[in-house]
Amino acid sequence: MTITSMTGFARDSGSADDWSWQWELKSVNGKALDVRLRLPPGLDHLEMPVRQRLQKAMKRGNFQIGLTLTNTNTRETVTVNQTLLAELTVIAQRLQNEIGAPPLQAEALLGLRGVIEPVRSEVSEAEAAARDAALLASFDQALSALQDARAEEGKRLHAVLTEQLQRIAALAAAARDNPARSAEAIRKRLREQVARLMEPGAGLDEQRLHQEAILAATRSDIQEELDRLFSHVEAAGELLASREPIGRKFDFLAQEFNREANTLCSKSIDRSLTAIGLDLKTVIDQMREQVQNIE
Repeated sequence: MTITSMTGFARDSGSADDWSWQWELKSVNGKALDVRLRLPPGLDHLEMPVRQRLQKAMKRGNFQIGLTLTNTNTRETVTVNQTLLAELTVIAQRLQNEIGAPPLQAEALLGLRGVIEPVRSEVSEAEAAARDAALLASFDQALSALQDARAEEGKRLHAVLTEQLQRIAALAAAARDNPARSAEAIRKRLREQVARLMEPGAGLDEQRLHQEAILAATRSDIQEELDRLFSHVEAAGELLASREPIGRKFDFLAQEFNREANTLCSKSIDRSLTAIGLDLKTVIDQMREQVQNIE
């Protein structure tokens, strides 16, 4: 059994040198593989390897992938804005000459906003490469955890679908063995209908009426629908045992199940068969909802 759900969530955190990070991966059902990726500024170059890893591991689903990254580096140096300092010195000297202001001390000049600025040490190429490698390794861990989560949900889906298929097979068998489908029951029902139509004064052609009764009985026969329902149950069981993604095929098969149930209800000429058909439609609708989550 390898059925996989498209629903899952995973997270992986890590740290290296001055960096700490956390990946969050979330997936829900989708018709194709759609990825929404959110990376911190300056890490856009990781988008392609992340997408390639995801496309290799997954076939279908809507994915939301986010990365938060923190640099704990507190090593800072300072730089002096020489241009600004020169301009401020000229202004101070002019004021001293024009209004006799006292000489401006160096500490006062350096304390002015913008003269001295802190500078965090730059990340070298080697450090950046090591960080990126660690981030991708962490993403691989998160991706593996997401696969496990989707596989675990797939086990639940497998059990639910197996139970629903068993229920469909049981209802189809009940319809097949329903007493209302027996030849005697059909003859009795037709005799009663003909008797009502052939009351005195009805003026109906008895031979034509007999032909119409035969046609009505033929149109109401549901054996073909039952045969197809049993065949669909067998095909669905084979899909559940497949080792390939089965979501699209199972979705199509679920539509075929629904078509047969609708036809069975429309052909039914007995209340008990109609009740079985309605139960079939209910179970099939529930199954179609579950199938939407299969990869």
